Amino acid sequence: MDLQTVGTILLQVLVGGLSLGVLYAIVALGYTMVYGVLQLINFAHSEVFITGGIVAYLVFDALKNSGTNGYIKLLLACLAAMVVSGALNVLIERLAYRPLRGAQRLVPLITAIGVSLILQDLLRFLVGLRGQFDLSVPLPTEFAQSITKVAGVDLSALNLQVKDIILIVVAALMLVGLNLLVNRTQLGRAIRAVAHDRQTSGLMGIDSNRIISLTFLIGGALGGLGGVMFAMKYQALNAYSGTVPGLKAFTAAVLGGIGNIPGAVLGGLVLGWLETLLGVISLFGSLPGLHWLSAVKAEYKDIGAFLALILILFLKPAGLLGKATTEKV
Repeated sequence: MDLQTVGTILLQVLVGGLSLGVLYAIVALGYTMVYGVLQLINFAHSEVFITGGIVAYLVFDALKNSGTNGYIKLLLACLAAMVVSGALNVLIERLAYRPLRGAQRLVPLITAIGVSLILQDLLRFLVGLRGQFDLSVPLPTEFAQSITKVAGVDLSALNLQVKDIILIVVAALMLVGLNLLVNRTQLGRAIRAVAHDRQTSGLMGIDSNRIISLTFLIGGALGGLGGVMFAMKYQALNAYSGTVPGLKAFTAAVLGGIGNIPGAVLGGLVLGWLETLLGVISLFGSLPGLHWLSAVKAEYKDIGAFLALILILFLKPAGLLGKATTEKV
């Protein structure tokens, strides 16, 4: 393997990892928004996320022969998925979490796992009404086109497709929008106030129940948007497809510092690049002194990613951008 080949592989890892990482980041932000306000890990977020993907499938499938522009289809899919997933997340908060708000932390955590399992089977039942288990997303053909040259620069070696660029652009716009919402609006200030001290914010006239519901709405909408991007990227999904990506997105949120918005993005990018690198690292086994890398198969990339998480949390328990806190008891 020559240096040019090594450089090409590393560029592919950079681009592929960025595409995967921003997907994790979008979903991780849903975990982070909820945790920041309630200190609750919403394990049902994986199902909220994949619900968005299923809604995207339904929109793309309904419009596949309509002659509608592909970008209009994508916009409609995003809007529908964000509305449905956001509403589902609000419903979960209202029925499952709000009645347990004063309970010990373990109670809502177990409830979240139970809600996750219920939603998985409910989604399987609803998808099964179409006589299907696995859904093949009829993606507009323009999204699958390869990008081989930009401004005269040959990019054919990167295996870059239009849908990868869309994913990165959507993630960037979403991150900017969320940052403006949280830091520059009255709602954002209210969210930060409730996250800091719910009781004191209530004394200041802030309706904490309303703010928490809106936070779940935003988190669910982000999850739904992530589901659309997942459906677009992989073009196949089922009722259980959200479990592993959702767990990885949660890992990304913890990696960056749970409750920290920039941390969720950083954690997603780190996890995406690491996972992509581990998927091709065996190719470097032909280099002098690196023969042992040939034994690291692509199937082990998930193990490597979680081992890296354990190592980073061992060194920085609060995550990459999280702040360590102490509690007096």
